[in-house]
Amino acid sequence: MTTTVTPKTITVELPEASDPRWNRLPGITVDGKRITIDPTDYFFRFENSTWLVIDWETVKSELLHVVETPAAAVEQIALDFVTTHGRATRDAGEVLAIAFQVYSYLFREEHLATLGLPDVTAEHLRMLREAATFMALNKVELDGHISNVGPCWFFPSATGVVFDLSETEGQMLDEVYHGGWFNEYRRIEAIKAHTALGGRLVHGCQSAPNQSGGVVAAYGTSMANFAVELAGMKDEWIQRVESHRVTAV
Repeated sequence: MTTTVTPKTITVELPEASDPRWNRLPGITVDGKRITIDPTDYFFRFENSTWLVIDWETVKSELLHVVETPAAAVEQIALDFVTTHGRATRDAGEVLAIAFQVYSYLFREEHLATLGLPDVTAEHLRMLREAATFMALNKVELDGHISNVGPCWFFPSATGVVFDLSETEGQMLDEVYHGGWFNEYRRIEAIKAHTALGGRLVHGCQSAPNQSGGVVAAYGTSMANFAVELAGMKDEWIQRVESHRVTAV
């Protein structure tokens, strides 16, 4: 039986100001560095107000430098780290603050010069950091049930609405988000960095961007059940996100 939590206003002040166009989406109020979310208006589904996190400073100082070995793959190292250091929080603002640190690390500008992605700019990285931060509030239970869904689950649609991106531009951003820069070392960085949010980044998309986005899910989550539920729930909510797209007169 599903129990719906009593929504409480979510507030956080981040180190950088977010794009004011986030205010186009229901339930989000951006005022410079301060973000306020009304869960009742923001979430399409909000059933679980507890998240697993690790302080970013702990991840940065104790995990990011660790390398895998023939006896210990990076995924096992990450799982062990989450088991040792993970803690539950009901403070969604704290989740957003940690997520901002995670994605500021993963989508940092130093990568632009070396990875051969000429169409990706520093401005795109800012979009990625902001959207991925909001996505950290999404949640999937261990049995694969999708318990928290916000508009940023549907990554290309949400970024298109907020940043006035075409479908092609939104899909390009989505591919970078999902692809770990199309680089094995960046993928390893992402595995370790996502321990701060309790696990790994799981993608709803298959072989091509299809608006299904993703979620940070705990290791051991049933991906089979997750895929079935995602396939049955997304179309209506994508349309609701798209309805807020601003069109030129």
